[in-house]
Amino acid sequence: MSVPWQGWAEIVVLLVLLVAAVKPLGAYIARVYEGEPIILDKVLGWLERLMYRLCGVSLDAEKREMKWTTYAGAMLLFNAAGIIVVYAVQRLQGHLPLNPDGMSAVSPDLSWNTAVSFVTNTNWQSYGGETTMSYLTQMVALTVQNFVCAASGMAVMVALIRGISRKTTSTLGNFWVDLTRSTLYILFPLSLLLAVFFVSQGVVQTFSPAHHVSLVQSVGEQVLAVGPVASQEAIKQLGTNGGGFFNVNAAHPFENPTPLSNFASIYALLVIPAALTHTFGKMVKDTRQGWAVLAAMFVVFLPLLYLCVTSEQGHNAALASLHIDQTGGNMEGKEVRFGIAGTSLYASATTAVSCGAVNGMHDSFTPLGGFVPLFLIQLGEVIFGGVGAGLYGMLMFAVVAVFVAGLMVGRTPEYIGKKIEAKEMKMASLAILVPCATILVFTAIAVATTAGQKGVLNPGPHGFSEILYAFSSATANNGSAFAGLSANTPFYNTTLGLAMYFGRFFIKIPVLALAGSLAQKKIVPTGAGTLPTHTPLFVAMLVGVIIVVGALTFIPALALGPFVEQLS
Repeated sequence: MSVPWQGWAEIVVLLVLLVAAVKPLGAYIARVYEGEPIILDKVLGWLERLMYRLCGVSLDAEKREMKWTTYAGAMLLFNAAGIIVVYAVQRLQGHLPLNPDGMSAVSPDLSWNTAVSFVTNTNWQSYGGETTMSYLTQMVALTVQNFVCAASGMAVMVALIRGISRKTTSTLGNFWVDLTRSTLYILFPLSLLLAVFFVSQGVVQTFSPAHHVSLVQSVGEQVLAVGPVASQEAIKQLGTNGGGFFNVNAAHPFENPTPLSNFASIYALLVIPAALTHTFGKMVKDTRQGWAVLAAMFVVFLPLLYLCVTSEQGHNAALASLHIDQTGGNMEGKEVRFGIAGTSLYASATTAVSCGAVNGMHDSFTPLGGFVPLFLIQLGEVIFGGVGAGLYGMLMFAVVAVFVAGLMVGRTPEYIGKKIEAKEMKMASLAILVPCATILVFTAIAVATTAGQKGVLNPGPHGFSEILYAFSSATANNGSAFAGLSANTPFYNTTLGLAMYFGRFFIKIPVLALAGSLAQKKIVPTGAGTLPTHTPLFVAMLVGVIIVVGALTFIPALALGPFVEQLS
């Protein structure tokens, strides 16, 4: 069945507006990281300087420079403190204020899972937010982490860019400065504007307790949970976090009430990751490099988006056998106010950018429609990836691509004037292979153990897909789920928490090590044998490396899940 023209129009308008924002927003972000004057300095500069004094950071730019080891240590220390704070708030929330509905303490294993989840930018939720977390927990613990964990990823990204652009130095900047400027001058102002827009669309923002409403057609009442939703929803999207205030996330009418709020949510998911490619080009003094990376992202994203939309617009064979009318396509698990195109676009975007927010149930997608978000996650979430994380992940693939190209022509591989040697390849390989191994090992453990099998509600290949999706989502720091898997158990809370931790920090450390190594190198002049890394040829090579790594790693596992389900 063909996709209605309104669906294609929504996708085209979104893509046009997205590309239009890349250059201005990317240039602004570059100015923020390079310490150039911006308008917000006059409004928030005092707060930035106060933060430096409280953290003991020198106001002298040269004195506060860090080597990669110090930068990585500060990043790990900050995130470890975040895990402790979020865990403690959950365990103590029954005794803390801003708890009008009297939420009790969260269990130890769920507290661990949620703490790691929000600190790693995963926002996997094994709980119903409106029935588990107090307003204080939602705001002070979870929403704050939505800001700073996103800023932490952006800090690692800019450290890598400095490693590429600098020469014969051992420093990459200062983690505390990059964290502060990412939060104050990028994430905070954009989130404020988006939160106000969401309120105008009907997203709730209140500290009132849940409302008890009498039912019209029967005796009894319905409890309508409310809370400070709009403020969390804005940074959830812009920071590619994904943790919803409500259990059903962006499918809830209080969280995503209108087609316009849905469109703005998808746009907010994509705009910063896309713009950061131009930031990269500006900071390495060659904007063509940024456009090449962005082109590679689109080359992978658009065909997969097309597959998802057209698959969902077709018939679900399982429903057809039950003689259920599917004239409008596969509407199972989708909100009528968004339609198939709006839901498929959301599913593709949220798994491409490492967000994990959902406005429909991926578990109800057709086998090929559900394959798309799963495969986008397994590609390493570099299309477009989380804020910061997507770009540094893509640059790891770029390093591998130029290395392969160097082997093919018999020259020392170079990327933007820096020689890629054994150390850089080892670090890039670790950053790419560690998450692949984590996904497959934990999936195997879950499939082979009684504790893992107990969580599966759907037997056969679909149940396997649910387990594979869960560990893919956790390791890639996405946070979305196929649903149908009972994940709020000690086994899954523990193992998924470990997968999130490995998937975040076992990538960040190799990235920073590679950045430190590149920063010490000289810039190699361009020669006749240098491979240009801004041409369509390199874009094709980069896309090929991404697809081949994903295919070689996961096709055997995918064959046991969505592929065999499609064939059956």
